[in-house]
Amino acid sequence: MLVDPSVPAQTYVEDCEVCCHPIEVTAEADGEAVTSFRAEQLE
Repeated sequence: MLVDPSVPAQTYVEDCEVCCHPIEVTAEADGEAVTSFRAEQLE
């Protein structure tokens, strides 16, 4: 998964490349570094 560090806080849904189930991705960044990342399968 690619995360754009120019966006300080982001949440989006992406389909898994393997099983095609939706995954909710939440990431936070500070400058060029990702400080928090979470990916959870949606049901």
